[in-house]
Amino acid sequence: MCKPKLSIGIPVYNGEKFLAFSLDSLLSQTFQDFEIIISDNASTDRTEDICKEYLNKDRRIRYYRNPVNIGCARNFNRVFDLSSGEYFKWASYDDLHDSTFLMKCIEVLDSDPSIILCHSQTHFIDENGQFIGDYNIYLNADSSKPHHRFHELLVRHFCYQCYGVIRRSVLLATPPMGGYGAADAIFLLRLGLLGKFHEIPEPLFFARNHSQQSLTMFWKEHMIFQCNNSQSSIQMLPDFHAYTVWFDSANKGKIIYPHWRIFWEYLRSAWMGKMNFYQRLCCHISIINRFRGGELLLVKDLFIAFQAIVKSIPRLSISIKVEWHTPSIT
Repeated sequence: MCKPKLSIGIPVYNGEKFLAFSLDSLLSQTFQDFEIIISDNASTDRTEDICKEYLNKDRRIRYYRNPVNIGCARNFNRVFDLSSGEYFKWASYDDLHDSTFLMKCIEVLDSDPSIILCHSQTHFIDENGQFIGDYNIYLNADSSKPHHRFHELLVRHFCYQCYGVIRRSVLLATPPMGGYGAADAIFLLRLGLLGKFHEIPEPLFFARNHSQQSLTMFWKEHMIFQCNNSQSSIQMLPDFHAYTVWFDSANKGKIIYPHWRIFWEYLRSAWMGKMNFYQRLCCHISIINRFRGGELLLVKDLFIAFQAIVKSIPRLSISIKVEWHTPSIT
């Protein structure tokens, strides 16, 4: 068979409630030259049955099932590894797309080689698919200068650009998504060093808000956060300890330092891509400004690790009882 123009990768775990809606949304696109690759992360619900039903409906769908849950990041990377198209798009099992989403994104990429990722504005929908609000975080990642794009992508956001259409050649030149907290944000940051992002000024992507999604489970304040981005506080940040295990299930039960790891990965990112000394210096300054006021999070990592070590020593765990209280910082 000829290679499709676009590959769509759907990593899924226990997606029975919304998977069929997501697949119908993709199969009804006006652009049709694509394949859909589903990687089932050892689901325990009806996900496998739903996928097999759709295999019989459309020959462009391919279904793979992991024998054990390998974590979110590895499953995300797996669908790309199994793809072959000139362009690639990740799709979530619970989100929806306007019927023109693929066509309009590919038209932009075909017309401008300097753009490496194209996405659209976003609307939030509820479990029933009803509109509940606009996504109000806008990033100017279309600058021709890599350090400007780096600075923009350091802003806290929901990483919906991951669900845009991306050039395969650029993904091959970018380190795969890692198994640590904020891995999706850092992945986008590194992509941004290689080229411009373009946002279509229409809400063609519909992000579903529901109780089983990672944002709701690990970031209780995410809807408030996106409406008050300039007034965010430490209390409104995600639980990066839980996110680290979600991204890589092998981290479960280990002593981890999620905020130190995020800080380190940001520093590593500033040395990637083709930039001169001045541009790299600007990237490091942006990182320092981004983490200003968050030093307590690094201390918190050490404190939680100390608690875990104490608990592993029976006598010390009885004699030493400590608690961490995060102060209010805006």
